[in-house]
Amino acid sequence: MAKMWAGRTAGNTDSIADDFNSSISFDSRMYRQDITGSMAHAAMLGAKNIITQEEAQTLIDGLDGILSDLDSGKLEFDMSCEDIHMFVEQVLTERLGDVGKKLHTARSRNDQVALDLRMYLRDEINTIREKTEKLIVTLLDAAEKHKAVIMPGYTHLQRAQPITFGHHLMAYVMMLTRDCDRLRDCNKRLNQSPIGSCALAGTTYDTDRRFEAKKLGFDGICMNSIDGVSDRDFCVEFLSAGATLMMHLSRFSEEIILWSSWEFKFIELSDAYTTGSSIMPQKKNPDMAELIRGKTGRVYGDLMALLTTLKGIPLAYNKDMQEDKESVFDAVDTLHMCLDVMTPMIATMSVRADNMKKAAQGGFINATDLADYLVKKGMPFRSAYKISGQLVGKCIAEGKVLETLTLDEYRAYSELFEEDLYNDIALETCVEKRISEGGTSVTSVEAQIKYVKDIMNIK
Repeated sequence: MAKMWAGRTAGNTDSIADDFNSSISFDSRMYRQDITGSMAHAAMLGAKNIITQEEAQTLIDGLDGILSDLDSGKLEFDMSCEDIHMFVEQVLTERLGDVGKKLHTARSRNDQVALDLRMYLRDEINTIREKTEKLIVTLLDAAEKHKAVIMPGYTHLQRAQPITFGHHLMAYVMMLTRDCDRLRDCNKRLNQSPIGSCALAGTTYDTDRRFEAKKLGFDGICMNSIDGVSDRDFCVEFLSAGATLMMHLSRFSEEIILWSSWEFKFIELSDAYTTGSSIMPQKKNPDMAELIRGKTGRVYGDLMALLTTLKGIPLAYNKDMQEDKESVFDAVDTLHMCLDVMTPMIATMSVRADNMKKAAQGGFINATDLADYLVKKGMPFRSAYKISGQLVGKCIAEGKVLETLTLDEYRAYSELFEEDLYNDIALETCVEKRISEGGTSVTSVEAQIKYVKDIMNIK
């Protein structure tokens, strides 16, 4: 079939080349943005008397009909068309005749696809940010509920110091608030309209690019027409923000996987978000968390694929840039899926506070507080550190914990030990003493929750 761009050539390409060149199989998802953008373009052409007002309205009505028919399923995509732009123009011309051929005046597919992708990504970024905020709210609720639940904090995956589960959850909340900021920043730079840049050099028609940009909700226009058609920084920036968000979801998933194992048993996931084994009836596998962890690699790959595609492309538009959309679409779909699963998985998980406390008691994670006790009594820190380490070694050798050693046993190492040491090394005291801003005490966790609610305007 001859193409609508036939002229310089006959427009007859080999069927294999057609399939290789075609993008409608994936860019058809932008039909709503493509048609909406074309309606604004028709309105601009009419407002500037490049076409008549009557012709502009005819085009707008025709485009609105195509949009309605696609939404309802009355009209199906023609996969023999090269891309979504050609499909819409072809259907419009079939329905309106020569008037339909006037729509493409003063624009190119180069600025049209850049417009569609910006509009599509703007909508998707907002939705992804809203879903991230919903996950934040879920975590804030869990942190409030478990702000006094004691668990071991880890470094090097070794029990280090006592913290609260609420404090631990708030660390992920802080990561996710930064993710929301990054997504919001993406839209700031994305929201400049490229339409009117045409192929690369602008147009001889007296267009009004700002009219069109305002009608489509953009903050302004791309100020250089070459940059307008060749810029894909906004895609890279989104993929980078998406990869960072996925990294945070993956780190949290890793901990969920560990915590739900028999070795930890800190939490239990709802049956709705686990699977069983085909051969081992006792198994309850955290497959959803594992899939989130695994799918992080996909989004990393999407980012690296686009960076690699763009790194050697000269200005302005090149067909290589068709590769931007599949990377963006895959990342968008992956982020939606992972956030849709993560939020209810966290909301429905059960917390085993007893096992967390038991693990905290058995890991000598109050050894730092024992050293601090001696320092407050006047001993140099390094000397206190050594005695605390010796006492931990004694406990390990004798199967005891610091809380069960007698005062006489303590005083054998230093006369500074007195009865009040037992209160100082109690896990509850260890947690509540950490009153520094951002620390693990209940009051500090409450302050963190309030801070996030304030900056995100969460009631």
